[in-house]
Amino acid sequence: MLKKSYAGTLESGDILIQLSPSEKPGLSVNLDSTVGARFGKQITSVIEETLRSLGVEDAIVDATDKGALDCTIRARTTAAAVRATGKDVWQ
Repeated sequence: MLKKSYAGTLESGDILIQLSPSEKPGLSVNLDSTVGARFGKQITSVIEETLRSLGVEDAIVDATDKGALDCTIRARTTAAAVRATGKDVWQ
């Protein structure tokens, strides 16, 4: 069972990822980004791919991006997923 969690900050160059359980199947990504017009599809894709690789298939994702690189997006998404699921992927 997924519980509500978050990871990241609202600092420049970072992203805040908030995961919530979803009653509907699939991932729903709500992105607010300072660079969304240009990189929104890429950011959303990185979030979705990261969650699916961790076994998270059904969730609501609220992402507030302040120009984070892909590696930061993956790290924050992974941390939020670990907190939401209780599964430690770093062992």
